[in-house]
Amino acid sequence: MRVDPQQLKAFLLDEKLATSAQIEEAEKKSIQSGKKLGEVLVEEKIIGEEDLIKLQAYILGVPYVNLEKEKIDPRVLQIIPEPIARTHNIVAYKKAGQTLEVAMLDPEDLQTIEFIKKTANLKIRPRLASPASIQTILKQYQKSLEVEFGEIIKKETPVLTAYAEEERAILAEEGEDLKKIAEDLPIIKIVDTLIKHAVLQKASDIHIEPSEKEVMVRYRIDGILRPAMTLPFQVKAGIIARIKVLSNLKLDEHRLPQDGRFKIDMEGQRISFRVSVLPVYDGEKIVMRLLPESASKFTLEQLGFFGEGLELIKRSIKKPTGMILVTGPTGSGKTTTLYTVLEMLNTSEVNISTVEDPIEYRIEGINQTQVRPHIGLTFANGLRSLLRQDPNIIMVGEIRDEETASLAVNASLTGHLVLSTLHTNSAAGALPRLLDMKVEPFLIASTVNIITAQRLVRTLCPEKEAYVLSKSELDNLAKEFDLDAILKILRTQKIVPADGGWQDVKFYRPKRAAECADGYKGRIGIHEVMNVSEAIKALIVKGATSGEIEKKAKEEGMITMLEDGFIKAAQGITSLEEILRVTRE
Repeated sequence: MRVDPQQLKAFLLDEKLATSAQIEEAEKKSIQSGKKLGEVLVEEKIIGEEDLIKLQAYILGVPYVNLEKEKIDPRVLQIIPEPIARTHNIVAYKKAGQTLEVAMLDPEDLQTIEFIKKTANLKIRPRLASPASIQTILKQYQKSLEVEFGEIIKKETPVLTAYAEEERAILAEEGEDLKKIAEDLPIIKIVDTLIKHAVLQKASDIHIEPSEKEVMVRYRIDGILRPAMTLPFQVKAGIIARIKVLSNLKLDEHRLPQDGRFKIDMEGQRISFRVSVLPVYDGEKIVMRLLPESASKFTLEQLGFFGEGLELIKRSIKKPTGMILVTGPTGSGKTTTLYTVLEMLNTSEVNISTVEDPIEYRIEGINQTQVRPHIGLTFANGLRSLLRQDPNIIMVGEIRDEETASLAVNASLTGHLVLSTLHTNSAAGALPRLLDMKVEPFLIASTVNIITAQRLVRTLCPEKEAYVLSKSELDNLAKEFDLDAILKILRTQKIVPADGGWQDVKFYRPKRAAECADGYKGRIGIHEVMNVSEAIKALIVKGATSGEIEKKAKEEGMITMLEDGFIKAAQGITSLEEILRVTRE
């Protein structure tokens, strides 16, 4: 069903929609950018988007439909699940007997059509539609959710109305009123549905964000925030109250942040929810982190470690003393890496203790302590107590302050292997961070074994499109990165021949499939593993900058996160766009 560019050119000229000169110029831009000829013509405003789609439909012999003013029967709409519809821009709009008519944007997406055919057990008739038509129908999924939640959305009880109008007033009886709302069946149904959808879509976080007139719900899936649904403002009080009840938080506290937890059993697994409530201008924003307690165990290889970096970690964890630090921003998989290392070390011969905030996963045989600052159980106090428990291996969830840093360093000096995390952008950046926490340079040099830094990138689905970087793309990348150094690494890893160039490096673009959102599914880490060698120890003691230390580490063979990303992109594990997205942050 592919529209041949030559056919498109011929029809454009026949219909006098573009001149030869315009098409020739668009072809050049198409080759440079890797985009389709039609996309370039629309971007350059040579042809309108709807005119292009009508022309493509005519060429392919597929009918064109305009659904911008159509109201679809919810039973027909739901034949294609909302995540599939949104991901692949395909909607069901008409059913007659065993025949289903679907509107779509991509006439080449035969895999999605086949998927719907099998799951719905219907004969599929594809139709082409404009993006505006598809968006109009996609909005009706949201309306079908409103129908599902209609009982609470349309219901304006005196309590809800009073709360919406007088939200800033602190009433003595307010807590009891909110508790009644939280136990109202429709409110319970809304919150349960929000959670169920998040679990089914494998979301890592749920964001519930009130605005002046509505409540926006978003899910973070594979590291990307995606809109899930919009609910009327009237249900805000009930949703917040329900989640506070589940998390055992104060119902009548609206001025201060609150943190809580709760657990549920769903889809055959036990999931722990870490809840954060933050006062904002239009009420209270809630973020819930989903932590499956039955999460499958990983290996370091599955996390994305390989080669010399992998060997360095394996050698370091065999040492009885010292520190192993994992760095990166929030949500970069640091804790997962530490848990994977702990699983490797977890034997009956050693005593492993942790101090965490929060305990994200339970590990059998390891003594895990939850930090509770409100009662005085801080990282520092917890670590101080752990040292009296005769541990061999200690994990400190995060080194946040001077006291924790000092205790962790001293623990590693006195016969313990210490694992912890720091919030820094690179492996070398951990050293100045420790210096900021008043740790003496000679102590850092004496205790730190290795430092790893990491980010998470989305992995490509099996269906993907290969391409080679054009000259203009290479020129743009060369403005930001040392392409010669990266090419040298690719040669060292035997991804390209010893005498090969960028023309020999294949990268891959995501190709949408029914099972994969945006052509991606799952995530993997890109890493840099810095061995604290004798030369680097000498630099630390001298007070060298992180740049000087990183330069020395690279001379000694360290592969940076960016280089690791290029390797994984060239192997087809992820896309170059993903690598640039996370390394530019």
